[in-house]
Amino acid sequence: MDYKNLKSGTDVRGTALDILGNEVNLTEKAVSDIINAFGVWAKTRITGNTVAVGCDSRLSSPTIKKIVTENLKNSGYKVLDCGLCSTPSMFMTTKFSAVNASCAVMITASHHPSDKNGLKFFLPSGGLGSEDVAEIIAMANREEKLTPETVGSILADDFMAHYCNFLVEKVRNAVGGEKPLENFKIVVDAGNGAGAFYVERVLKVLGADTTGSQFLEPDGSFPNHIPNPENKTAMQAIVNATVNNKADLGIIFDTDVDRAAVVDSDGNEINRNRLIALISAILLKENENVTVVTDSVTSDGLKEFIESRGGKHIRFKRGYKNVIDEAMRRCLAGEKALLAIETSGHAALKENYFLDDGAYLVTRIIIEMAKLRAEGKSLTALTEDLKTPLEELEIRLTFTTDEWKVLGNYIIESVKQIKSKDLIIAPDNYEGVRVSVPKCDGWFLIRMSVHDPIMPINIESNSEGGAKKIAQLLHAYLSAYEGLNIENLEKALN
Repeated sequence: MDYKNLKSGTDVRGTALDILGNEVNLTEKAVSDIINAFGVWAKTRITGNTVAVGCDSRLSSPTIKKIVTENLKNSGYKVLDCGLCSTPSMFMTTKFSAVNASCAVMITASHHPSDKNGLKFFLPSGGLGSEDVAEIIAMANREEKLTPETVGSILADDFMAHYCNFLVEKVRNAVGGEKPLENFKIVVDAGNGAGAFYVERVLKVLGADTTGSQFLEPDGSFPNHIPNPENKTAMQAIVNATVNNKADLGIIFDTDVDRAAVVDSDGNEINRNRLIALISAILLKENENVTVVTDSVTSDGLKEFIESRGGKHIRFKRGYKNVIDEAMRRCLAGEKALLAIETSGHAALKENYFLDDGAYLVTRIIIEMAKLRAEGKSLTALTEDLKTPLEELEIRLTFTTDEWKVLGNYIIESVKQIKSKDLIIAPDNYEGVRVSVPKCDGWFLIRMSVHDPIMPINIESNSEGGAKKIAQLLHAYLSAYEGLNIENLEKALN
């Protein structure tokens, strides 16, 4: 079996269980070969010999964790079995001196369906890049493995305690007192993933009333809703919980807690552009000349919001690792790029190792909420001047040709060459092509999916019917390309 199809960006990901009719490709042998290859790959890149291993609540996670820990032990490593934990906490095992892991492996497939699972790898410098994972996959295909004279060991312990204490002390130091959240009611929706720790081991310890928190029991079948802050059903669930329990704040995590969104006391969703605006506003209150790096689909209103506060907004490529890497590159060049964040909820702050951590993000928001209450203000006040588009559309086109990459890139380059006073090509196209359409008071972005034969199109307009008019312009242009399936664009017009 060629394991190349298990590479998903900077992760390994595949079907681990035959429960939804999909063929299993993340087999026990695949996991063994890939983790053995990681053992070889890491040996020359780490100081020490300790690997932390954790997992989310997926049904296949216990089996995969056993394979991972046993193979690492047989490769001569000292393995720290962290049990159920969040993805960010696994990276942090390499930063806490009391744990002192040399590297870490997280077993997760994020918000994907219950039959999926995967592996994420961390060094103390951060998550592995796409080229690193490709190299490990190539080594797995060759079945490379270590054969030490003596085997290692496995130690199971509550390593999550260090991470939870880190978040607790963050709030105490910023707000003051042992229980600085004593007069707050905060509800959490963990989506039956790994996020229940935030209720029991962070919020309650800080004195918050968490009555009404829901779906805290780990259950990899995800019986209540998809654990994804971008999912409408999931967001409505936390909105309802926040309003029904008269909470000051609602929090929702994805399965492995590297993403989050929040809901204010009035039941307003704070995700996507509004979430970016909120954390940007917090950082811009504390710092001058901050650069915020986002993915390519953020709104014009967000850019205006950030710039009105003295910040700089860079729209970069989609993919949380792309956004993080660009922020890090700018920091190395002397720019104050303190935030890298995707509209999906992946948020990484420079102050926290540029780690995309949903729990750290909401902790920062809770600190600000507590400070604002002391001033007689609310979180809503921070983003009340954010302009939101009147209309939004996201349309995903597919292809009917195997040469979809060539065709897709050709279409994008062709759009860049259009000469029309009605279309203004954005000067900062880091991904695809973004075009302003002044007569429709809006814009569109055409880009290619990184891995799949899909061409996503995002459209925004501030005038009634404007989004559909932009879609009509695109239909007239894109219908000329044989090999591009525009059925979804036609559906948007009906």
